[in-house]
Amino acid sequence: MEMQTIKAHPAWVKDKKIADDFAIYEVPRWDDIKDFIFDKEGCYVLIKIYRESHDIGVAICNQQHVILKEFRGRRAQDIYSAIFTYDREHKLGWFNIVDHAAYIGKELKKAEICLALGSDYYQE
Repeated sequence: MEMQTIKAHPAWVKDKKIADDFAIYEVPRWDDIKDFIFDKEGCYVLIKIYRESHDIGVAICNQQHVILKEFRGRRAQDIYSAIFTYDREHKLGWFNIVDHAAYIGKELKKAEICLALGSDYYQE
């Protein structure tokens, strides 16, 4: 069976030019242990669901395990944007690795779904 590609479905990319060197990158499986990169200089987060107020809380912790701030909201996108906007505007350098930002976004979305479904949330 031939792999479907963007080139085979031009309506999907209507009005877009495809690069001459366009190629499909086969994504390898991510290993949570082997592929993890620790942000040695940045902060880490603790994410919690507050069922009573129907909020998600994100505590920002430094490398000395001091909680610096907590951001609260109901939607993953709102919280994510607030954290990274605050970090950027105040030039704090809380998060230095792009993977870390992606992880926070993924975990926030999981927390949002768990909150909506009434299920327990466990941060990975």
